[in-house]
Amino acid sequence: MAGIDGFGTQFQRGDGADPEVFTAIGNCTNISGPGLSRETLDVTAHDSPDAWMEFVGSLKDGGEVSLDVNYDPDKHDALVADLDDDEPRNYRLVFPTTAAAQWAFGAVMTGFEPSAPYDDKLTATLTFKVSGKPVLS
Repeated sequence: MAGIDGFGTQFQRGDGADPEVFTAIGNCTNISGPGLSRETLDVTAHDSPDAWMEFVGSLKDGGEVSLDVNYDPDKHDALVADLDDDEPRNYRLVFPTTAAAQWAFGAVMTGFEPSAPYDDKLTATLTFKVSGKPVLS
């Protein structure tokens, strides 16, 4: 199977209203995550078969989402206020497929790191910690 072009993927931020309206965070150049993972519990006992360690699944973690953007202070500085939000905000990742697939989740912004090299464009990395179970549709 051929790959799917990632161009046009959007990371959208909810406004918290009812009904909630989502707006794309503009100028994204790279979107990574969420990095889903799961903890395990060691249930090895003295009578585990053939002395092999045994594990069962435990808590799941939605991981983080990281955005790299062409930083525009006029557009992106308003997002710095999200660092002050203690409660998760709704976000969604919308993929550019024919039947628009998306991941929706609550998240807390944990990082906003601008960069201003003398010989290149302004950039910033925004990081969000997923809270709860992402909904895939």
